[in-house]
Amino acid sequence: MPMHKRFLTRTTIVLLALGLLAAAPSARASGAEAGAWETVLQSARGQTVDWFMWGGDPSVNAFVNGYAAPRVKELFGITLRQAPVQDIAEVVGKLVIEKQAGRTAGGGVDLMWINGENFRTCKKNGLLWGPFAERLPNHVLVDWSRPAVHNDFGEPVEGLESPWGSAQVVMIYDAARTPQPPTTMETFLDWVRRHPGRFAYPAPPDFTGSVFVRHVFYHVAGDVGRWQGPLNSPAFEMAAAETYRLLRELAPYLWRQGQTYPESPMRLHQLFADGEIDFSFSYHPAEASRHILKGLFPDTARTFVFDEGTIANTHFVAIPFNAADTAGAMVVADFLLSPEAQLKKADPAVWGDLPAIDPARLAPDWRARFAQLPRGPATLTDAELQARQLPEPPSEILMRLEQGWQTEVLKRR
Repeated sequence: MPMHKRFLTRTTIVLLALGLLAAAPSARASGAEAGAWETVLQSARGQTVDWFMWGGDPSVNAFVNGYAAPRVKELFGITLRQAPVQDIAEVVGKLVIEKQAGRTAGGGVDLMWINGENFRTCKKNGLLWGPFAERLPNHVLVDWSRPAVHNDFGEPVEGLESPWGSAQVVMIYDAARTPQPPTTMETFLDWVRRHPGRFAYPAPPDFTGSVFVRHVFYHVAGDVGRWQGPLNSPAFEMAAAETYRLLRELAPYLWRQGQTYPESPMRLHQLFADGEIDFSFSYHPAEASRHILKGLFPDTARTFVFDEGTIANTHFVAIPFNAADTAGAMVVADFLLSPEAQLKKADPAVWGDLPAIDPARLAPDWRARFAQLPRGPATLTDAELQARQLPEPPSEILMRLEQGWQTEVLKRR
């Protein structure tokens, strides 16, 4: 994927057109705003949107390349190209260099899938174009009052990102092997100690491995709400030290005695499917059902969330400050919020990702289609999930825990 693209002469016209939208609280509020969006659509036609994103999940890649790209080509005349990366932080680092070099236009990144610390870094360093999210016609389908939408790992979004999906951690088990799984973190950790070698988690900074560490942190630190505001460093250091101590104590009871860790969520799922471990876990509540359909997991695979809850968040797309094709990027972001795209993405046979939009805000026919969506045998109901959701900690806590795990757990085993 080339990292540099030609700077289109239409960009100035596009920026003027987008300026018409700047004061609009809703892109459907008036005829003038509708006309401004039509100008954006016209400017976006013929553009190529390079979307940089984590490429480690085949189902995500298939949704983007097999569905989204053909549809935005058909509907809007936009060429959508996925640029898969191992870690979006690589792209953020590139943008920092370009910002320092004064390269303010013609960048090779039009859209990014970012979250948490990467969003915080981009916002802090002025690496994002916008605000743009409230200019999208479909933004009215989003419940922006939800904390996980209004904030990204504790950082106010302020229109610099547009949501395109939701996630919540679920534990995956085989009901035939483990008919009564432990449903609290305390009893789960006890189960791991009593069944040596039968549990594993990916090594942070893998995001799925990192969320297990955050669950342990919440378990030992208590009172999840106290970690949502400004960071109390002394209190954090005490809680983090106890987290690392517990994880070090747990390591000998892990798969391969904690001498090695699965390198990815897919490797973790494969170990579970092969019967080497008894639990897997995922940020995607429908992933177990999807793997049953694919034949990877047994038909008896099921999911649960801990009684005290599991961590939930929203994933977003953002536009870099020097993107060459801002109009096309906006149109793609708006399409991702469309009922059609959200329904497709929520299908467990496709991805099974939770919607970013609120189905209650849809027309009756679309609400019915979401209600009729097959959940799959291992997928919990929305009510079960939403009743036990924990917020992500601020990104500063996430980064400190990941760094601390490397030095205090991995290197001290």
